[in-house]
Amino acid sequence: MPASEQLFAAIAAGDDERVRELLDVRPELAGARDGAGLSAVLRAAYAGEQAIVELLLDANPPLDVFDTAAVGRTRCLEELLAGDPGLARSWSPDGFTPLHLAAFFGHEDAVRVLLEEGADASVVARHVSLAVAPLHSAAAGGNASIVRLLLEAGADANARQEGGFTPLHSAARNGDRESAEALIEHGADTAAATDEGKTAAAVAAAAGHHELADFVTPTPIG
Repeated sequence: MPASEQLFAAIAAGDDERVRELLDVRPELAGARDGAGLSAVLRAAYAGEQAIVELLLDANPPLDVFDTAAVGRTRCLEELLAGDPGLARSWSPDGFTPLHLAAFFGHEDAVRVLLEEGADASVVARHVSLAVAPLHSAAAGGNASIVRLLLEAGADANARQEGGFTPLHSAARNGDRESAEALIEHGADTAAATDEGKTAAAVAAAAGHHELADFVTPTPIG
């Protein structure tokens, strides 16, 4: 098996010792890309293998705009955008913008930089199965400060993803009162239901977040 394939297999297995062994012999492998064009750094980040991310970064691989957004290397991100501002609206091989990645991984400074460079706060991913906006990513990750940043940049508080889920549904599932408050302040519809008919209140209650369920329960009219 080629060394690059061994690296990606080790990343998928969460085998940081094997990753270390491979990089000790061939540090340039840290810049490898898989068959889909995704970097080893991004694959490790997706897998939640932070120790492996750090091993790869220590080998000083070339980082693109998606890598820098995903790992929060803000200074590098700023340098890339200074050279080509259009990168703020570019697309990764798997259909996400840098803003999606920065929001999902919880890097507030990177989100702020991207928004300042013209990233679209409401852009919908082109991923084959995840038609999410950055706000969905931030809410799913429980990143209330990023939720507020995106809302202040014009993100749609009622954007829907697969199954009719809104960012408020994600905040409700996480028991994230701060994000829920920000979303409601910016017009989130507490009565919005998923395709299965579940409101944010129902989602919160099912997850055991009963106080939040009360907070997001629609107020009866009349």
